[in-house]
Amino acid sequence: MLLQTKHLLMTICAWVLCMLAAQAQPRDSKRFEAIENEKIAYITKQLKLSPSEAQKFFPLYNQYNKEMWAVKSEKTGSSSNAPQGANSFGSGKRDIISYDAKELEIKKEYRKKFSEVIGNSRASQFFEIEQNFRELLYKELQNRRK
Repeated sequence: MLLQTKHLLMTICAWVLCMLAAQAQPRDSKRFEAIENEKIAYITKQLKLSPSEAQKFFPLYNQYNKEMWAVKSEKTGSSSNAPQGANSFGSGKRDIISYDAKELEIKKEYRKKFSEVIGNSRASQFFEIEQNFRELLYKELQNRRK
């Protein structure tokens, strides 16, 4: 009897957790989508992209963003295939510098690709604009918490 009650209770708890997770996901994805739309509008305005430039630029930007997210996820996660290098000193920890190097290489690669679409000056300016957007987003979050 006691075992059946525990089993029933565990099943109910698991079901409730699944329901909560299912409800939270769309809200989070909608929030992420809204932020990404704001970011695209901000980049478009700050770089003064023409419609034809934007049409060529944003597919590249989406590729860039996807690659950067992948590296950042590996960097912050506890992935078992995380690179280990000389800076880990045999401790088995991730080599954060190698992730930073990957991010830098991706930025260099995409600066070249962006410059083919919007020119060298605006391609270099993009990274500053992206950083400015993150800072604005952070300030907005801080203001909402107050």
